[in-house]
Amino acid sequence: MPITSKSFVRTTALMLLVGLLALLGIVGTNVWLVERSQGYFDEVTEARALRRSVIDLRAMLQDIETSQRGYIITLEPAYLEPYENALPRVAGGLERLKAQLAPYPAANEALAELEQNIGFKLREMSETIELARQGRVEEAVAQVRTDRGKAAMDGARAFFETFLSDIDDQLTIGVNNQRGTTNALRWVSIGGGAIILIVVLGAIWTVLRYTQELNQARREVEDANSGLEERVRERTSDLGKANEEIQRFAYIVTHDLRAPLVNIMGFTSEMETSVDTLRTYMEGKPAEDNPAFDEARIAATEDLPEAITFIRAATRKMDGLINAILKISREGRRQLKPDALDLEELVNNSLAAVHHQIADKSGETSTDLRASKLVSDKLSLEQILGNLLDNAIKYQQPDRPLKLTVRSRHLPGNRVLVDVQDNGRGIAETDHERVFELFRRSGAQSQPGEGIGLAHVRTMVRSLGGDITLTSQLGEGTTFHINLPRDVRSYLGKIDR
Repeated sequence: MPITSKSFVRTTALMLLVGLLALLGIVGTNVWLVERSQGYFDEVTEARALRRSVIDLRAMLQDIETSQRGYIITLEPAYLEPYENALPRVAGGLERLKAQLAPYPAANEALAELEQNIGFKLREMSETIELARQGRVEEAVAQVRTDRGKAAMDGARAFFETFLSDIDDQLTIGVNNQRGTTNALRWVSIGGGAIILIVVLGAIWTVLRYTQELNQARREVEDANSGLEERVRERTSDLGKANEEIQRFAYIVTHDLRAPLVNIMGFTSEMETSVDTLRTYMEGKPAEDNPAFDEARIAATEDLPEAITFIRAATRKMDGLINAILKISREGRRQLKPDALDLEELVNNSLAAVHHQIADKSGETSTDLRASKLVSDKLSLEQILGNLLDNAIKYQQPDRPLKLTVRSRHLPGNRVLVDVQDNGRGIAETDHERVFELFRRSGAQSQPGEGIGLAHVRTMVRSLGGDITLTSQLGEGTTFHINLPRDVRSYLGKIDR
């Protein structure tokens, strides 16, 4: 199934959303697991520090006890060196252990008992060592044999063993928890990475498929355009030939119509002379009491002159229409002459030609020509602008001064847009296209004309490879939009081919 632009955007947006959610999930989970792992790490670090303090304190007590016994047995001062070195550090080690266990109120009782046992053992060792120094070794040995110091030391050892066992268990739990957190972090990263990889691969597949379809569509369009250009050239050539035939036909028809029209106008002139003679005769003849004479008088003085007047009006109208058709036919057959033109100069000359008419009606003109250089047929452009300006003056709104504005700007495709805007009486929406038809007029017919001006303008614009449209609102004004190639030679070249 082909991927449409809408489905491509929807699929891409969905994949980006899934990838974003996966990324946010990975980041959030990683942060949580890292924080959790950091907590376990802190617990393990704290337990290890506590274990080190307990082991150090136990080692100091063991050194002191060993030093005491060795001195009592041998009375050698060298055995007292461990005692003297460790004794000052016992109090510091005990205080450090108490500080580390301060956050755990449950250990207060056991810690108080440990402190009491250590204090008793230190006093017992100090007394026995002092007795041994005084030579009262038997008294020192007797005090040791009371086993009260041993009981205190056994109590301390029990505390140490129990506490170290609990710490080891806590370390094992902490290490396992940390390992589990690390594994979870690893699997979350792998799973999230897999999701993102799937999303990326899906997006790449979608983009590649959409790009392939675009390339295929572009190739089809290029193939169609290559054939279309050939068909357009053929049809343009056919239309050009058909247009020439129509123009030739129009010229022949109007030429053939003019001959009988001239005859009618000539005979009408002769009839008018004869009727004038007859009317003069009938008006000068005395009235008779004869109905036939009265009818002849009325026919000669009233009916025939009136009929000739109607014939004259009809032939003049027909002559105007034939002349209009001939004008359009000649324009269509006229050979265009492309010249490099300055549109600003052309517009200013056209406005100058009607300046007196605009000034008489207290009107004003303005220009905004952002595109002024083009190659086109000067005569055609002068006639186009002249017709549009004449129309604007002719159909001015009576209750306000005339305002005329001519603008130009560049369009894509090497084209130029010329706007001729007025504030006249406007054109009804239903007549926007109709006014370009031959012999068609819009609104109240308060001005003379045959309805060929805009039809002639459209014919000339199209002969230049352009088109003309309008926007208008009744009672507010009209803007004619003339879309022309910047270089008419490109259009003429296509027709020739």
